[in-house]
Amino acid sequence: IDEIMDRLGGWGLRLLLATLVISPLAVGLRKPWLMGLRRMLGLYAFTYLSLHFLNWLVLDQWLDLQAIAADIARRPYITVGFAGFLLLVPLAVTSTAGWMRRLGRRWQQLHRLIYPAAILGCTHFWWQVKADWREPLVYASVLALLLGWRLWRARISRSIAAVPAHP
Repeated sequence: IDEIMDRLGGWGLRLLLATLVISPLAVGLRKPWLMGLRRMLGLYAFTYLSLHFLNWLVLDQWLDLQAIAADIARRPYITVGFAGFLLLVPLAVTSTAGWMRRLGRRWQQLHRLIYPAAILGCTHFWWQVKADWREPLVYASVLALLLGWRLWRARISRSIAAVPAHP
């Protein structure tokens, strides 16, 4: 059970980070077609993380609601993992073209929940390891670089927008 849970969670986190890698990769390589892969990778990540969650819920906890609630309340790494998973649910639900049209600009704002979800996912992984924290450190470092790149790009965009146009 633990092996299945670890593998599903690991692949879910890798795919979530791969989803975040697409934007810098597309910009850096000047390959905008790569952006089309984000939704697919995000849904793959959600699938793996759903299976990770279901493995814990069914095989580890046997759907015992009291044990589940106690585990979430007692173990901080489960609390943050559960919170991160909950943030991904609306992203998966609204990942269709129909939802994109219905939500308009709010769709992009909603899908920014991937950032706190990824932070919570890395925190969940880091806190659950017992001894060797090198692998969680790699994931957290990759996430920090990806979020730093986004902050840098946003800052550049704001500074370009602030430059007055010449008459």
